[in-house]
Amino acid sequence: MSAPRTRTWWVFGSLSDYQRGWLRPDIIAGLTVWAVLVPEALAYATIAGVPPVVGLYAAVPSLILYAAAGSSRHLIVGPMSATAALSAAMIAPLASGDDTRFVALSVGLAIVTGLVGLLAGFMRLGFIASFISEPVLKGFIVGLALTIIIGQVPKLLGVDKGEGNFFVQAWTVIKELGEVDGPTVVIGLLSLAMVLGVKRWLPLVPGSLLVVLLGITAVALFGLDDRGIDIVGHIDSGLPTMGLPSGVGAEDYLDLVGPAVGVLLIGFAEGLGAAKTYAAKAGYTIDANRELVGLGAANLGSGICSGMVVNGSLSKTAVNGGAGAKSQVSGLVVATLTLLTLLFLTGLFEKLPEATLSAVVIAAVIDLVDFSSLAALYRVWTKRLGSIYGHAARADFAAAVAAMFGVLLFDTLPGLIIGIVVSMLLLLYRVSKPHVAALAKDGTRWVDTSSHPDLRTLDGVVVVRVESGLFFANADHVRDQITGMVTTGTTTVILDAETSPFIDVSAAQMLAQLRDSLARKNVSFRVARDIGQFRDVLSGADEGALKVDVYPTVSQALEGRDNTSA
Repeated sequence: MSAPRTRTWWVFGSLSDYQRGWLRPDIIAGLTVWAVLVPEALAYATIAGVPPVVGLYAAVPSLILYAAAGSSRHLIVGPMSATAALSAAMIAPLASGDDTRFVALSVGLAIVTGLVGLLAGFMRLGFIASFISEPVLKGFIVGLALTIIIGQVPKLLGVDKGEGNFFVQAWTVIKELGEVDGPTVVIGLLSLAMVLGVKRWLPLVPGSLLVVLLGITAVALFGLDDRGIDIVGHIDSGLPTMGLPSGVGAEDYLDLVGPAVGVLLIGFAEGLGAAKTYAAKAGYTIDANRELVGLGAANLGSGICSGMVVNGSLSKTAVNGGAGAKSQVSGLVVATLTLLTLLFLTGLFEKLPEATLSAVVIAAVIDLVDFSSLAALYRVWTKRLGSIYGHAARADFAAAVAAMFGVLLFDTLPGLIIGIVVSMLLLLYRVSKPHVAALAKDGTRWVDTSSHPDLRTLDGVVVVRVESGLFFANADHVRDQITGMVTTGTTTVILDAETSPFIDVSAAQMLAQLRDSLARKNVSFRVARDIGQFRDVLSGADEGALKVDVYPTVSQALEGRDNTSA
């Protein structure tokens, strides 16, 4: 009997295998995220320079449309600090001090970001994410999590927040320690301790939701807001205006394309990092192209509903996953509750202490400060520096640290660009310096002597293997490595080409030049076990310049018999 086919849906595809037992944890997770998202959305709208309620306008459509188009079961999409700050910075020069135009352009930026995301997704540009290596992505997430945490600490302590990178903000907090507000610190630290304690010892209890409700209750009962405790404050109620923002023309939309690409890049990186993190924990995979479509649809819907730019949220996804979410039903629950909040419950969150909100955010992202993974990369580097993996291990660790410090020093967008550049350099570095192994015979097999130092090589014979295709970027390196293995007693060099699936003309010319240079030293050069495109290129070479002796096996190359010349 054949195995049942897995259902594949495009719309709400992440719900295609929904299980009834997931409903309760999804509802609990949705309630928990809602308790965090509403006040955060209000705060991030302020960062973006638009009225606080615009953050709520953005949340409802973005949650629904991402659930419909995205591939993650856990990712929560909504307003975020990084894209909010980037939006404000990019809109300010275009608005020329006009507050009404500033809001309209901010909404327009969400629309253009959505269209760019949809176009990128339908053009299947998600492969770009493949060029961001896992170590770089890990470093980026650690840096971003640290940035989120340091941004929340001032509210936790009741001090002024500094402007600048992670280290500037951290130094500002240190300088302000003498000015901390005692009651705010008590509320913040108690909230943080409670959230972390519940997570550790009562994992089935939604600690974040419990702490938020207790904070609101404490303010209401004891009038803490009258005693200097900062709270979220007044929130407008009602539904948004639907459609395109007034006063934004075609030229304005064109001017917003560049900023939209930057916003999309940051949103895609953070969302993809968060989505992959929780997908790995739950045992499913993420489709990068669908993530682009989901992010594009979420931004387009947000803009049409008078909202701001949105992206996948690292912190709220952490809250969602930590609360036990199993699918995007939790996101739909959040959207429903946020809609009800706009209609009836805006007053509820007006009494939420800012310190409690900061504690919930810090508790959510603290697990993502995964220094242990960076330490593991460092241990691999130090243990394998002398082996064939040394260069790769060194590059992985350096790339992760560069991405992390790029975010910490230069903020999210420059940090992401540094990460991407490092990923590309890492890729070029690896392909340009493939491992060239000296081989020795172990029974019927030819194996790498660096892994089998007890085996002896044949006198006068050098057998090598290049663990990569041969092309212009690595041809000189391969030539130098092979030449360096030749000694005064060498009579024959054999290239075992089984692990080189392809070769280009530049590398073929290099082999011919290597053949000629070795011949001048009375050393013969032969190729064995050529496969695939490697064989096709050498077989198609004209007689003369690129002619290299090719043998079916290494043993036959040793004996110099049954060869075909390419």
